[in-house]
Amino acid sequence: MKEDGRAVCGGEALFVDLDFPTDDRALFADGSTPIARLRGEITWRRPQEICQSPVLFPENISLGYAKQGLLGDCWFLCACTVLLKNKHLLNKVIPPDQPQWSDSRFRGSFQFCFWQQGHWTNVTIDDCLPCINSTLCFSRCHSPTAFWVALLEKAYAKLHGSYEKLWAGQVSEALVDLTGGLAERWSLGVFGSEEEQKTELDSDQVRRRRLDLNLLNSVKDDCTLSCSTHSSPGGASELGQYHALNVMEWLGVSTVSGGEVRLLRIRNPWGRCFWGGDWTGSGAGWSSIDPVCAMDLKARIAEGEFWFDETEFMSQFDDVTIGYPISEDGHLKSIYTGNVLTHRHQLSGRWIKSHSAGGSRNNSSYGNNPKFWLKVFEKGEVLVSLLQHRKWRSTEKHAQMPLEDSNITKHQHYQAIALHMWKVEKKRFNLSRMLNKPLYASTHCHAYEREVILHKELEPGYYLLIPSTYQQGAEARFLIRVFSSSPTSLSVLKSPAPSLPLTTDGEWETSYFRGAWVEGSTAGGSRNFLSHWQNPCFPFSVCDDPAGTSGVNVRITLHQNRPENDLHPIGFHIYKAPEGVSELTPHKDEDLVASCIPHCYTQDVSLECSLPPGSYTIVPSTYQPDCTGNFTLSLARRVHRKVVKSQERLGRAIQEVSHISVMRR
Repeated sequence: MKEDGRAVCGGEALFVDLDFPTDDRALFADGSTPIARLRGEITWRRPQEICQSPVLFPENISLGYAKQGLLGDCWFLCACTVLLKNKHLLNKVIPPDQPQWSDSRFRGSFQFCFWQQGHWTNVTIDDCLPCINSTLCFSRCHSPTAFWVALLEKAYAKLHGSYEKLWAGQVSEALVDLTGGLAERWSLGVFGSEEEQKTELDSDQVRRRRLDLNLLNSVKDDCTLSCSTHSSPGGASELGQYHALNVMEWLGVSTVSGGEVRLLRIRNPWGRCFWGGDWTGSGAGWSSIDPVCAMDLKARIAEGEFWFDETEFMSQFDDVTIGYPISEDGHLKSIYTGNVLTHRHQLSGRWIKSHSAGGSRNNSSYGNNPKFWLKVFEKGEVLVSLLQHRKWRSTEKHAQMPLEDSNITKHQHYQAIALHMWKVEKKRFNLSRMLNKPLYASTHCHAYEREVILHKELEPGYYLLIPSTYQQGAEARFLIRVFSSSPTSLSVLKSPAPSLPLTTDGEWETSYFRGAWVEGSTAGGSRNFLSHWQNPCFPFSVCDDPAGTSGVNVRITLHQNRPENDLHPIGFHIYKAPEGVSELTPHKDEDLVASCIPHCYTQDVSLECSLPPGSYTIVPSTYQPDCTGNFTLSLARRVHRKVVKSQERLGRAIQEVSHISVMRR
């Protein structure tokens, strides 16, 4: 049975995660992937119901690698390999010393940490896992009693909103989420068609760097390498349209003829070999090297592993992803030189339509884009990263579902972005003249990637950085990061304060409220905590629309008034107020109609939704209880000229809540 968000099992109260419930809401997004056919077949079980003595990690670490199930998240599982190779990263993502099943302190929950938009975000889950016939149906370890992979996958699914949202992705994105570092994709195949090379828009298929394993010699033993195929190669047709695999090691081997062949050991997350080339089984390649060496190489192969030579590798895969090594001190190591990049900075920014979304250099408004100063104090190696936030669509039920656009298919989640750099002789300069001068460095064409990276050896001086989208007016949030071997500084080139962009989708009424989370009083934390209802509550109503207009009718933004380097993870929930029930009465879980979660380390979070007429309550919160801070809540509602504006009920807010202004836009 359940009581106060907890399950009672064997006399002990076990945590039940109300924000990621054990039902279809956690499994599916829109039912567009093959796992939709599992609807109604999946049950949820805790590890102690699956095996007798569950553990997080097996004693034999080779049995701890991930084995893919029915979910198409090979990209995430390939990135998980970096954790087994680097204990300091593993301890960051899965905090050590958490109670496990054999511990009397265990209460059915685990905590994980993921890097999101510049900060580490805590995600707490219960240990209920999706199963079919008492067997895990998604990812698991090769050891049947080890559950770190299944639990980490669940936490990552919660971060994204559902398991289904993990279907298909980029290894590079998961690597950054698990390490807080950088990752790059390098091409193995031919760079695009002649038509593609003439356009900047699809440049992610044109200008990506070609792989040269010799470039990675300085970080060979430290970097994380994976490979992927985007189509069905002749010898690897079992892989299908897209599949990612790990490169566990590569080495040069002398042949009996006096030459050398480079071999790569590949691990397939499916846990089986699909390849029948010269270096599998009794293939012809083994006869070309010393028999003792051949036996040693064959002995290294674990379940799901096999060898490729470099020629086979280059012909069978389309690209590779390289994850930058990270030292135990948290410093990035360059994959180009092996240098430790001991200096780092980051700043967030935003492209706003009609203000700072100037588009590419093809547009006269390019100079309106956000601008940053990079000051280099000593000559050194510098990496500058531009990382954009994922785009989300409006929804009636959940806050974070990917934006669907009929004009965007392959690149539906991201804008095409680029980063350009100019060297400036003095800090005072004429912008229009500067932009007409040759570039000092750039990421070249705009790419539909979450992150693009500029690498350069820089002399001391000032450098102007301008991040941009390809399309003028395209809105998105982004993060600029700088990693360098020598001292640097990063700052924003100040621009006039932005005016609110005009809406073109009807008439809107916007109200602003101020509130505060106070320790021991109104800082109740997320719904994982019983104190959640101590948070300030903001009632509002949605009026009937006589015109029957469909689409978004409510826009809510929560802004925390804290410095960028000291943000709390924030989010909010919207509850339906039952008829005849006081708005001061705590609502039942089934009254939840929309959520802006997971809680994010960002200045503000927003949600657009379509709500039917009625009374509602917004409950903003930090992730953990007792996190103090002031905030501003903006509530915009679509109004109609024939509808008389009613007096807004301010309702309960434990800390001072003041109605700042009401204006039509």
